[in-house]
Amino acid sequence: METVRVLVADDHAPTREDIATALRQDGGFDVIATAEDAPGAVDAALREQPHLALLDVNMPGSGLAAAWEITARLPGTRVVMLTISRDDGHLFAALRAGAAGYLLKDTETERLPDALRDVMAGEAALPVTLVTRLVEEFRDRAPRRRTLMSSREDEPRLTSREWEVLELMRRKMTTAQIARTLVVSPATVRSHVAAILRKLRVADRDAAVKMMDG
Repeated sequence: METVRVLVADDHAPTREDIATALRQDGGFDVIATAEDAPGAVDAALREQPHLALLDVNMPGSGLAAAWEITARLPGTRVVMLTISRDDGHLFAALRAGAAGYLLKDTETERLPDALRDVMAGEAALPVTLVTRLVEEFRDRAPRRRTLMSSREDEPRLTSREWEVLELMRRKMTTAQIARTLVVSPATVRSHVAAILRKLRVADRDAAVKMMDG
């Protein structure tokens, strides 16, 4: 079998090292790049084009924003989120960003290679404790991303950062809260919100969120 080329992105150096060690010891994975923040993860992914990208949800710049960017620009790369959060809202946001897996950091590193092999085989790697909530959330719903995608190639589409802002709006965050989460200024958030409303052709935040919820 082909060795799986992996990018590991986490702002905690010991975590990066533990993951890289576990994957290299398995023998079926080759950690070809590491990063400590979202911009670095995107740059490394575009440069190395890994088979798999492991992204920390809460690293600087937002792992979710990096997931949007990587899945949009490298459809052949599988993305798996790493997190300490059992918040199902984070899980839903990760899946909307195109992630194929959502793994808790307290998972034993010895189990990580098997979980990632499942992802590469086309299966989803999800915490058992969150599966029930996932089924409840998505049962009988059309894919939300698809409802917001333009059917015409010449029409404007949301950028990865705008998708992330829209997801945080859906979680009822204020402009100030979104700014703190994404480590940007409130003015930057307002600019993203204005672009989202313009592209979706809606009058306010509530209307944009309603489109996302389908």
